[in-house]
Amino acid sequence: MSTAHATPAYTLVMGNKNYSSWSLRPWFLLRQAGLPFSERVVALYESGYEQAIRDVSPSGKVPVLLHRTAAGEVRVWDSLAICEYLAELHPGLWPADPVARAMARSISAEMHSSFAALRNQFTCNVRRSTPMAPSPATRGDIDRIVALWTECRERYGAQGPFLFGQLSVADAMYAPICLRFRTYGVDLSGTAGNYQQMMLATPALRQLIRDAEAEPWIIARYEAN
Repeated sequence: MSTAHATPAYTLVMGNKNYSSWSLRPWFLLRQAGLPFSERVVALYESGYEQAIRDVSPSGKVPVLLHRTAAGEVRVWDSLAICEYLAELHPGLWPADPVARAMARSISAEMHSSFAALRNQFTCNVRRSTPMAPSPATRGDIDRIVALWTECRERYGAQGPFLFGQLSVADAMYAPICLRFRTYGVDLSGTAGNYQQMMLATPALRQLIRDAEAEPWIIARYEAN
């Protein structure tokens, strides 16, 4: 029996592509790694959205990965947990070298838990272009991210164009930052700037930008600054 048109085993339930940076991370990893998946976009703050999310997500938040297996459906929620799960099933999504892998996990966890000033001032809005001067706290976050990208690329750049040479979870975790810098006119130069431009040129982020621009929904709170 042909399986050419079989439904993908993975379904990613996600928020709006224009606004949901947490959803963007596993979406980018799945798409850029070439893993077949279907997507279900829940329009945040539209009527019934909370129940639509709770129907599939134990946390009541997006994203959540639904994985259809022979033993039943697996549900994984939280961006980093989803990426970790995918990396367990698809070797190569973390660096093979243990030292590089430790660093990749460290910077991914740092992205997950830090940079509050940047997140608050530079809210995710893919389709906007609004140059904005960063606050001192946001500038500190930007400088830290630039330092991380530069160090990773200088250590591992000979192995490929991504942070650790080949595509990894770390790139997925920082993909929304590349878009935020684009939205708010954060001008990067040198190694970090080259990395950002490479990421924006990936097939996954090019598609994400097209999809975000085509979405009809407007969330006023993310359009106000």
